[in-house]
Amino acid sequence: QVQLVESGGGLVQPGGSLRLSCAASGSIFSIYAMGWYRQAPGKQRELVAHITSGGSTNYADSVKGRFTISRNNAKNTVYLQMNSLKPEDTAVYYCNAAIQLPGELGKVYWGQGTQVTVSS
Repeated sequence: QVQLVESGGGLVQPGGSLRLSCAASGSIFSIYAMGWYRQAPGKQRELVAHITSGGSTNYADSVKGRFTISRNNAKNTVYLQMNSLKPEDTAVYYCNAAIQLPGELGKVYWGQGTQVTVSS
């Protein structure tokens, strides 16, 4: 069984910063790509940032230059550093990861989500 557990969400003022973390646990053979998505009320879930096992990254245009995704492979953890936050960044943030268990094909797992609220 695999679990992805996010942390680091909360309430922050516009212009502030937050750092999200997502740790994968379980009988993991390998983790491939990892990513962060978000879903605001009344909107579809959207990709925020993505990082491959080799460290290549891509970002949604709306967060380029403000957010940074990184990962620590030894800790099976992905991070999202969010700077210069705006009210429109308010959403539930979800991490996901393509994970292979021993003897199985890889599949995508999702975390439970963490709320980020940007408001004065």
